[in-house]
Amino acid sequence: MTSSPADPFGAVSERRVAALVADDRVHGLATGVTTAAAPTTTTSTGGATVTGDRWSAAFWDAHYDTRPQIWSGDANAALVAEAADLPPGRALDVGCGEGGDAVWLAARGWRVDAVDVSPVAVERARAAVQRAGWADAVTLTAADLRSDPPAAGVYDLVNAQFLHLPPDVRRPLYAALADAVAPGGTLLLVLHHPRDLAAGIPRPPEPELFPDEHELAGALDPDRWEVLVADARPRPVTLPDGSTVTGHDAVVRARRRA
Repeated sequence: MTSSPADPFGAVSERRVAALVADDRVHGLATGVTTAAAPTTTTSTGGATVTGDRWSAAFWDAHYDTRPQIWSGDANAALVAEAADLPPGRALDVGCGEGGDAVWLAARGWRVDAVDVSPVAVERARAAVQRAGWADAVTLTAADLRSDPPAAGVYDLVNAQFLHLPPDVRRPLYAALADAVAPGGTLLLVLHHPRDLAAGIPRPPEPELFPDEHELAGALDPDRWEVLVADARPRPVTLPDGSTVTGHDAVVRARRRA
């Protein structure tokens, strides 16, 4: 799949951010989106108005309905870098979007449970998986993991990319994602780095949505986890005006101790 023509960042394999920004074309989002500090807001997404939780199914369905394809369809770069050498097993792909990571994992022998809060996104991911020929390897579910967390101790890989949430929601959810990893398995967390807020990159002006690699790694109990990677990983980012700056992602990869 190719990137959406309206998304100049498709080539860097960005998939999702959980809070929308006014004219945030970095993520291929529609213009005219307003963002409030609280998770409840009235938001216009490409002509559709949604009042409520910015992390809800209704909000994200309205976002996906603005365009037939939002993301590039490629696997996220950090997943490719960190999981290419892992032995395949059972994976949980959290916030699967339109299915790029799920397809990549399935093609490498993983059995994938792919979950997104948006039923629209899940149906697009289902179509992508079917086109790629991996329907038997990927189970897709529309679910809100805030209220319906995954089963504990069953996944050889939990992959969560750009799942930006307020701290009081993020901390218990990320703890549940960590608990879902089986002994010997891998937890991979990737978020936009707080450095981006000072780099001129369109991001929500809400620093609490952007933990760095130290906060993410520090939340893992060292008796249960071996942190293998905790990076502020640089990458070039092209701004809406065509200029290029250096952005960063917070990347944490940890292995659960047996």
